[in-house]
Amino acid sequence: MGSIHSPFVILLLACHVWVCGATPTAVGQVLDSLPFLERETFWKNRDFQWYSDHIPFLDTPDAELNTTYYYRWELVTRHMTYGSPNSGYSFTEFSDRPFWSGAYGSIACPAGHQINEIRWLRDPRYVRDYVRYWFRTPGAEPTRYSFWAAASAWAAHEVHPNSEFLVELLPDLQRNHETWRSRQFVPEVGLFWQTGHDDGMEFDINARQTKDVFRGGQSLRPSFNAYQWADAVAMGRVASLAGQPELAVHYQKFADDLKQKTQALLWDPGRQFFFPMSNQRHEQDGHVVDRHTLTHQSGRFAGSPAGRELHGYVPWAFRMPDPGFEAAWKYLMDPNYFAAPFGPTTVERHDPMFLLQPTCCWWSGHSWPFATTQTLKAFANLLHFYDQTHVTRDDYYQLLRRFAVSHRKDGVPYIAEALHPDTGSWDGHDAPNHSEHYFHSGFVDLVITGLMGVQADASDKLVVDPLVPADWDYFALDRLPYQGQLLSILWDRDGQRYGRGAGLFLYVNGRIVASRPDLGKLELTVPAPRDVPLVETKRLNYAVNNDGDWFPRMAATDTEAGSQLHYLQDGQYRYDLRPSNR
Repeated sequence: MGSIHSPFVILLLACHVWVCGATPTAVGQVLDSLPFLERETFWKNRDFQWYSDHIPFLDTPDAELNTTYYYRWELVTRHMTYGSPNSGYSFTEFSDRPFWSGAYGSIACPAGHQINEIRWLRDPRYVRDYVRYWFRTPGAEPTRYSFWAAASAWAAHEVHPNSEFLVELLPDLQRNHETWRSRQFVPEVGLFWQTGHDDGMEFDINARQTKDVFRGGQSLRPSFNAYQWADAVAMGRVASLAGQPELAVHYQKFADDLKQKTQALLWDPGRQFFFPMSNQRHEQDGHVVDRHTLTHQSGRFAGSPAGRELHGYVPWAFRMPDPGFEAAWKYLMDPNYFAAPFGPTTVERHDPMFLLQPTCCWWSGHSWPFATTQTLKAFANLLHFYDQTHVTRDDYYQLLRRFAVSHRKDGVPYIAEALHPDTGSWDGHDAPNHSEHYFHSGFVDLVITGLMGVQADASDKLVVDPLVPADWDYFALDRLPYQGQLLSILWDRDGQRYGRGAGLFLYVNGRIVASRPDLGKLELTVPAPRDVPLVETKRLNYAVNNDGDWFPRMAATDTEAGSQLHYLQDGQYRYDLRPSNR
C-alpha cells in the first residue's frame, strides 16, 4: 500500500493499542472540553460535567454547525427520561407527553433517529435501556408508527457491541417483525403497506387524494419497505450471532425478495424516482386513484411528470438499493425540485399538490427535520458506497449546513416539527408546552457518520472517510466511543491548530494509529468487535413514579395554583419556565 505519505493509507493497529486490549496509558482526550461548552450561549442545562463525561467533542471552522451540534446534545438531555428501575432510560418526542405517546412519553416514529443519536454517548446504558424499552416495558408501542427496530438495535451494537444483549432480544425482534408481517404484508405483491400518517407523514399528497386526507389509505411505500428490509437484514445478522444459520438465511432471503420487489414495483423509470403505490382504490370528487398505481399514474393528476416526495431517498439511508438508481439524486439540490434555503422541501416544488400550509402538520411542502435527517443519512451513504455524478461532497456539506442553520428561532438554537423552507419560520408547527425543542430527528449522528465519515461496522474494518469541504484547514472529533475504545479524528493542514503535526490523524485511546498528509480516507483492519460489558453501574431511582401508582407519592403544604407535584418525580428534567417543570 505504499508509505505513510501515499494517497491511501491502511495501517494495522499495534497490539498494545487495540488488538490485545491492554489498558492505554493515555486518557484518550485530545481536546479540552470546557472551552467548547463555555463559548456557547444557549445553554439551559449547564451540567457541563455530564457533557464532558458523556459526549464526543467537535471542533470545526463552521461556528453555526458547532453550535447546532452542542445544542443537539442538550436536546438529548431535555428528552431523557428515567422510566422506572425496571425499564431504565427512555426518550420522549414531545415535551408534554401527548395522549398518543406510549409508556413514559416515548413514540416509535422517531425512535430510530433517537437511537442513532444516543448510541454515541460513552455510557452504553442509555442506548441499551432504550432499545430494550421497546420490547420489555408495558405500554411501549413499537408498532404504532413506522420504526426500524431491529436495524436500530444493530446500529447500537456497531458502536457498543455485546452479542449476549442482542441474542437475548432476538425473540422480541422476531415478534415485532411478525406483527408487521401479519398485519401489513401483501403476499401477492411482496411488499408492506403503511398509511402516510403512521409513516410520520400526515396530509401527504397521496392522502389528500383519498377521503381520509389526514391519515391516507394503504400504500406500498419505499420508506416503510426500506425499514422492513433493514430489519430483516439485521435479524439475519443477529441470528448468525445466535448460532442459528438457517434462521439467518431465512431473513436474508426475505430481505432479498423485498429489495427486488421494491426496485421492480416502486421505481418509475420515466421519472427516475421511488414512489409509493396505492394498495387500494380511492375515489374523490369523481377522480379515481387505481389500486397498484404509483403517485400521479392515476387520479386527478394522472400523467403529471411530478409527484416526487423526499421519502423516495429513504432506501439509501439503509444502503438498500442496488447500483443503477442513482439518477434520483439529480433532483435533490435543484431549486426546481427539492432545494430551498431552509430545505429540502418534502415534496418537489412544482408538484400540482405542493402546499405550504400555515398550520400543522401538512407533509406537502414544508421542510421536515425528520425527513431531512433521513435524506442526509442516505446522502452520506450514496457518497461513501455508490458511484454517481449527480451530487458532490460539497453538496452534502451545504445541505447539512442548511439543516444546522435551520435550528434557530430568534437567533437562538431551537427546533420544532416543521419549518417554512424559504423563510425558516416555525410558525404553524410551534405549539406552546408541546413541540418546543422537538426530538423527532437526528443531527449528531449525521455529523459523526457523514461529515466526519466514521463508518460504524460490526466487522473487522474501520473506515474514516470525511465529507468535509476541501478548503477546511482543520477539524476535530474527540473521545468518540467505538467498540470499547475512544477514537479521535484530527485534521490540521499546517499543524498549528492542535500542535500535533500537519495532516489527518486517527487516534485510539490517545495514540496515533493511522495518518495521512492530506484529506482522504483512512481504513484500518481491526480485531472483530469485542463486547462492551453488560455489567454496568446501576443508578436506581426508587422515588420515580411514572406510572401513577400510589407509591411513592408526594405531598406539599403549599403549591402554586395549577402546579402539579407529579412533575417532581416523572423521571424527566426540563430547564425552562415553559414547558413548566417543578
